[in-house]
Amino acid sequence: MAPSYEEFERVMTERHTRPVYDKLRSARVAVAGLGGLGSNVAVSLARAGVGELMLVDFDRVDLSNLNRQQYEIADLGRYKTEALSERLTRINPYVKLTCKTIKVTAENAVEIFGGFGIVCEAFDRADRKAMLISALLGECRDTVIVSGSGMAGYLSSNMIQTRRAFDRLYICGDGVTDSADVNGLMAPRVAICANHQANMIIRLILGEKEV
Repeated sequence: MAPSYEEFERVMTERHTRPVYDKLRSARVAVAGLGGLGSNVAVSLARAGVGELMLVDFDRVDLSNLNRQQYEIADLGRYKTEALSERLTRINPYVKLTCKTIKVTAENAVEIFGGFGIVCEAFDRADRKAMLISALLGECRDTVIVSGSGMAGYLSSNMIQTRRAFDRLYICGDGVTDSADVNGLMAPRVAICANHQANMIIRLILGEKEV
C-alpha cells in the first residue's frame, strides 16, 4: 500500500530539509528522450521529490534497451512513456507526470518544451541533440538545457564531468566517446552521466550554477 502524502512529505522533508523539499516539489522538468540517459534521469528526479515531470519519447521498449535503461522484460513492446510513467509512480506516487508519445522535430520542439524552465536533453543521436538545443536556445529565452554527450564503454568514470557550455546550456559526459568506438553503451557509465544530468537539474532548481 502506498504511503499517505503526509507520510511521504514527512520523510522527504527529513531527508532534504523543508526549504529544499519545497523547491523540489514545486519544480517542473521536461525529459526529452527516455533511453539510457532519460530513463535514469527521470528515476533520480522522481526519487528526489521533483514535483512534475514531462516524459517525451515516441519509441517502444526493445530488448537491446535492457542493458542500460530503466525497463524490464515485461515492458518489451510497450511505449517508453507508458512503461516509465508506471515505474515512476511506483517509486513516487505523488509526482505529477505528463507523457507525450511523439517524435520531437525542429517544427514542434518549441511547442512541446516551451513552458518548461528546465529541459533534460537525452536523445541518442547527435543530430537530434543539436536540433533540440538549437531550437530551445533560439526560441525559448527562459529555458535552461542540461544535455548528455559521451558516456560509452567502460573507460574511467572520472572522465565524465558537468560543464557550463553557454549561459543556458550545461553538458554532462566525457565529450569524447561514441558507442561505435568503445564497446558500446554499458549501464555504469550511462547511469553516471545520467546522474550528472539529474544532479545538475537539482542544482538549478535550488538556484545553483556551474561556473
